[in-house]
Amino acid sequence: MEYRSLGRTGAQVSALCLGCMNFGDDCDEETSIRIIHRAMDETGINFLDTADVYSRGVSETVVGKALAQGGRRDRVLLATKFFNRMADDDPNALGSHRFHIMRAVEDSLRRLQTDHIDLYQVHRPKSAVPIDETLRALDDLVRQGKVRYLGTSTFAAWQIVESLWASKELGLNRFVCEQPPYNLLDRRIERELLPMCRTYGIATIPWAPIAGGLLSGKYRLNQPRPEGARYEKGAFADRDNDQALAKVEDYLRFCEERDYVPARFALAWCLAQPGVTSPIIGPRTMEQFDEYVRAAELTVTTEDQAAIDAIFAPGTHVSEYYRADFGPNARWL
Repeated sequence: MEYRSLGRTGAQVSALCLGCMNFGDDCDEETSIRIIHRAMDETGINFLDTADVYSRGVSETVVGKALAQGGRRDRVLLATKFFNRMADDDPNALGSHRFHIMRAVEDSLRRLQTDHIDLYQVHRPKSAVPIDETLRALDDLVRQGKVRYLGTSTFAAWQIVESLWASKELGLNRFVCEQPPYNLLDRRIERELLPMCRTYGIATIPWAPIAGGLLSGKYRLNQPRPEGARYEKGAFADRDNDQALAKVEDYLRFCEERDYVPARFALAWCLAQPGVTSPIIGPRTMEQFDEYVRAAELTVTTEDQAAIDAIFAPGTHVSEYYRADFGPNARWL
């Protein structure tokens, strides 16, 4: 396994990050723990990512159980996230304000069976909460030893730069990484986010590198969805549509011509892009995990990159690509 620096921190993380969103839900507890142990013991993965909202704490609980077995906790960089609603009857059980952060971190520490979180991330931005409110609370957690590093997820480039300015002005710990969506169908972060991250030493941990399975070949244009698949009944309109699936058909021909496994190549492509630190893999089965890990064996050639760029234009989202053809009033998201 290749290891890369987590931004400018110097901490070394595996080139693949094990995403734990499915653990304890679509993936039962026993299988989840087996996947975590295999990732650590057999493949060298030392980077795990979860969130409190994943099955309302179940994922964190399963991860905590897995790491408690065999003294594995200190062998990983453990990341989790806060922000999303954790209780239906409490208006403060969500958000990026101090009141919620201080409660959320204690709940996560208890579920994860640990005294510290290596990477604590804001799951989504919230313009209504001033960034200094969030940073001051997170800085306190670092100084208390409950958190090692701070990060964001799905923030815009300008929001991260604003946070860096606030950290410098107020003498607070800064965000060291961003977790954005990034795959062949959605290359928007190439416009501003990736260049910004490379400029300021921000690590990038892309989620959905195979677009929730759309790039695996299991979903085909004008064909029934496979039974039991994640998107059996459809997915987000801007991700799962005829335009996207038409592009996927072009991609599958590209893979067939070169004898590439579609999901494996899509992940390898993401891993090879400049500025990417560690794409997140989110297996539901051991077979999926084994397939994802093999992506690290692939080399994306310059010819491959050129052919991919001809199918999926750099810096675009497939829905946007088609929207641009809809006349003078069309606009990009």
